[in-house]
Amino acid sequence: MENVQALCKQIDGICKNGAESTEECSKLLDELAKIPMNLEIIQKTSVGMKLNAMRKKFPDEALAKRAKSIIKEWKNIVDGKTKSQDDDAPPSKKQRKESVEDVKVEKKKLEAPYKKPETVNRPEIVAQFASASFPPKHLENDETRLKSAQLLLSALRYGELPDGTLDPEELAVQIEEKLYSVHRDTNKNYSAAVRSRIFNLRDKKNLALRENVLTGVVRAEKFATMTSEEMASPEIREMREKFTKEAILEHQVSVQQGTPSDMFKCGKCGKKNCTYTQLQTRSSDEPMTTFVFCLECGNRWKFC
Repeated sequence: MENVQALCKQIDGICKNGAESTEECSKLLDELAKIPMNLEIIQKTSVGMKLNAMRKKFPDEALAKRAKSIIKEWKNIVDGKTKSQDDDAPPSKKQRKESVEDVKVEKKKLEAPYKKPETVNRPEIVAQFASASFPPKHLENDETRLKSAQLLLSALRYGELPDGTLDPEELAVQIEEKLYSVHRDTNKNYSAAVRSRIFNLRDKKNLALRENVLTGVVRAEKFATMTSEEMASPEIREMREKFTKEAILEHQVSVQQGTPSDMFKCGKCGKKNCTYTQLQTRSSDEPMTTFVFCLECGNRWKFC
């Protein structure tokens, strides 16, 4: 454990200040590869997350690939794909059951968003290996698309992940690819669509949308083509419908009451606060009939 913690400090230094040489990085990887890693060490040191962060800063592609390979080996340990080498006797049925349950719990923790140590009351395994295969190679040479996929991934991981969550990385890539396909380029419409989806995923008043995307209720391709109205929360949609109905009603009232005018003087109250409408009540060659309504006293009259 102490050896790993010491190596983690070296990794932090390289992430912050950069490596002095490729030999320094190579030696560090050699030492990490020799350590018999287990779930407890991975959990308490967050070494996987730290090495993954350092991997992205390697100028040498061969070193980066080697670091990625080490990360995958550790991920297998977390996934329960490797067995302890010092287990002489086969585990009992109860031990196997407990082991499976432990793996399920730890995998669930891996999917949870990372929290800073000072804000966590109990030790948790963060998603150390979530980016070991992200981004996909076809995005690495396109800075705009890569940034968009990273922002979408960050929005998907914004907050607690619900039960049954799909792979956020895969979802982010699928959403970005569909947006790129629809807009055929990284143009203004593409950027606006990306921003719109990020805003709605992070909207605390619309948590259901993010949950539906993460759990597959709303497919990634569908989410990429949804309109602002479709992405809006039920409360917002209800409010928009209310405003629309009020606008329609106001228009209908305006049509029914007529056009406001001060050309007419009410014979009952003497005020000029009136509205009027004109209708063709007789044959087309006859003049239209004018209907006047006094807004002050409610008096109505007509003339031709």
